[in-house]
Amino acid sequence: MIVNSKEYEVSNLNYKIRSAQIDDAKALSELRLQIDGESENLDRVKGEAYIDGEGFKAIIKSDSDSLNNIFLVAEVNGTLVGFSRCEGNELKRSSHKVEFGVGVMKDYWGYGIGKKSPENIC
Repeated sequence: MIVNSKEYEVSNLNYKIRSAQIDDAKALSELRLQIDGESENLDRVKGEAYIDGEGFKAIIKSDSDSLNNIFLVAEVNGTLVGFSRCEGNELKRSSHKVEFGVGVMKDYWGYGIGKKSPENIC
């Protein structure tokens, strides 16, 4: 699913939440690896279940074409600082279930980035 982007300003930090794009793939791979190493509150340690740029391209393409999935990124001055992904279920009996994840670089914690979404769709 693709959504319109939305800009926010919190404590003099301007950031944008938008749908992930194919051109974000390499940066997302690097960002996810960095975020995994910044907190012990995630389900994986740094480097575990690594996804390279090509893997992210496939995920972004699939999510962009799907009505059940959404992949959002947070951007500050053209640099990705966070992401969230919601993956729906294709099975009718499980269509009410989703898997959701969010990650924000430690330097950007406290700005509400992980709580925001365009048009409050998430």
